[in-house]
Amino acid sequence: MPGEITETMSESKKTFAAASSGIPSSLSGNEDSDPLDLTILAGKNHAQIIPQARVAAEAFGRLFAIIARLRAPDGCPWDREQSLESLRGNIVEEAYELVEAIDEKDPAHIAEEAGDLYLLATMVAYMTEEAGSSSVRAALDGVGEKLVRRHPHVFGESDADTPDKVVEQWNDIKEKVEGRRPKDSMLDGISRALPPLERAYKIQKKVAKAGFEWETREEIWDKVYEEIGEAREACEAIIAGDGARTGATVAHQDRGNAQALLEGEIGDILFSVINVARRYKVDPALALGRMVEKFSRRFRHVEKRMAQSGLPMQPGHLREMDGFWNEAKRGEA
Repeated sequence: MPGEITETMSESKKTFAAASSGIPSSLSGNEDSDPLDLTILAGKNHAQIIPQARVAAEAFGRLFAIIARLRAPDGCPWDREQSLESLRGNIVEEAYELVEAIDEKDPAHIAEEAGDLYLLATMVAYMTEEAGSSSVRAALDGVGEKLVRRHPHVFGESDADTPDKVVEQWNDIKEKVEGRRPKDSMLDGISRALPPLERAYKIQKKVAKAGFEWETREEIWDKVYEEIGEAREACEAIIAGDGARTGATVAHQDRGNAQALLEGEIGDILFSVINVARRYKVDPALALGRMVEKFSRRFRHVEKRMAQSGLPMQPGHLREMDGFWNEAKRGEA
């Protein structure tokens, strides 16, 4: 297998080198340029793909020019002040907004949020160009080379003809051709920068592939109920301890230890529920996101109906709020 991969990688690399050498001219729209110098990459549908690529390249050129101007001395003070570090939160936020747009199945919103991500990715790459550490072209060439290298069944002579074979080949290329072998653990390839929910999901998927997995679905559910029971015991211990403690310092220390234990038990519940989602092929982040949206939609209905009824949003009106909540549920049926 390694020898076959290396051979097909060589063919893929030649393919990219031959085709990419003509990318700037063919996408420039210059009538004197050879319109076929992307045909190797575009394949049989080159007559359709190359004109699309030219249009996309023109649009990207405008985006690049705008970003460069915003970062220039005569540009925008806010954009000039930004750094790689300051954009991290924006990148995460915009990625989630794109997911939201996809869930809404709104093409215009999807295009808008995808554009925002293009903006941030291009600005990040342009910042590295300003610093002299890399460039926008290097980023684009790098991902292009990687895609060709990891798709020898398209650009080379590999015969990976099913999604599972493609994934296996992709991982083999990463490890055996690119040298990205895990240092100490198969978990090293999972970014620590991921939000905990997404990281837990990826970790569970990874270890399950290695056979570290409950044998039956019943065992997974048993684990959830076990963790819920332990968390409940931890809660009851805190309540009992609050009633028994007398010394202020000792009480504070004991409460801190009990709270840390409860935090661990709550974490165990969440981890076990994520494992249920994985076993049933549900992305827990998307599932939780849908639930949050549903809750927010219903709660806004409660707020609106309470205002219409002249009632304040206060604990003493829980019965009315609960009635309006059920009203919102019936309206969704």
